[in-house]
Amino acid sequence: MLKTSLKVLKKIEEHGFKAYIVGGFVRDYLLGRESLDVDIATDATPMDIKQIFNDIFIPKVEYGSVTVFVHNTRFEITTFRRELTYINNRKPIEFEYINDLLEDLKRRDFTINTICMNSRGEIIDLLNGKKDLEQKEIRTVGNSFDKFQEDSLRILRAIRFATILNFELSDEVKDAIKHTKSYLKNLSYQRKREELDKIFSSPNAKYGVSLLKELELDHELEIYNLDEIKLNVDIMGIWASLNISPNYPFSKNESELIKKIREALNKNNLDNEVLYQYGLYVNSIAGSIKGIDKKEIANKFEMLPITNKHDIDITSEEIMKILNRSGGSYLKNIYNDITTLILNNKLENNNDILKEYIVHNY
Repeated sequence: MLKTSLKVLKKIEEHGFKAYIVGGFVRDYLLGRESLDVDIATDATPMDIKQIFNDIFIPKVEYGSVTVFVHNTRFEITTFRRELTYINNRKPIEFEYINDLLEDLKRRDFTINTICMNSRGEIIDLLNGKKDLEQKEIRTVGNSFDKFQEDSLRILRAIRFATILNFELSDEVKDAIKHTKSYLKNLSYQRKREELDKIFSSPNAKYGVSLLKELELDHELEIYNLDEIKLNVDIMGIWASLNISPNYPFSKNESELIKKIREALNKNNLDNEVLYQYGLYVNSIAGSIKGIDKKEIANKFEMLPITNKHDIDITSEEIMKILNRSGGSYLKNIYNDITTLILNNKLENNNDILKEYIVHNY
């Protein structure tokens, strides 16, 4: 990816513009971490970039950014700019293009995200980001209070970077978060969830949660039982363990899954009927939250005589024929009855045996 990235820089330079890789890719490169997307800063405008590359997507020209795909790698290319006005402690609504890399870097969030690389692969560090990488510290570019007041998302990004990288927050950053955390109310629940997903799913999530609690962000984030969070499980299991604002966005499937996990938490996840009703996935998550070994749950599930209705060795048509009746709600009752008996090994899942049972009992 680095080789392709440097070629992209050179191609921009061949058209008379300046260009640098900046941000997460360079940070992760210096830390020996894998990075998937590449951000490029340049004095070329979006229209200039459009003339240079073929596979280009221009989602937000008003923000001076374009997306370019080269060899299946995604490049976000942004024109040097100075942001002048923010709205709702989140979005810059007024900016101007500039021709100065240093000024462009000053608008960014944290020093570790300002380290650049030129087309020769040389590191350019104008704001001492490498020093903070070496000291494993998260510091803002300029005044922390101003940065968080401008964009409250940076509060959660600070905790996310500290969590994922296992870095410390500087004292100034911590103090500024305490004084600006109320601005999180202006942040969309979608954005909050995206950052919290990354914090909660990190191998270092326990540290991230400790920062959220230390800085008393649980109230601002409308998470009412953060002390009871269950980590090291599926992300939906983590959310299921929390009492949160109903405004957090979850898809219909995610909401249903969370509901089922919460129900399964109050049941015996090694019970045949519970395993059948909620399935392996939900029981595994609920069991993990309660400290039950996933392998034990999986083994119990594999031993079930049936795992869904389609496994039952008799059809509705056969039942109707046996009883000489048309369809009706009674079929559901019969299926519930024989399902319970089969799961508890009181009735063999065999077509002839099931027919005989129905004849004598219905």
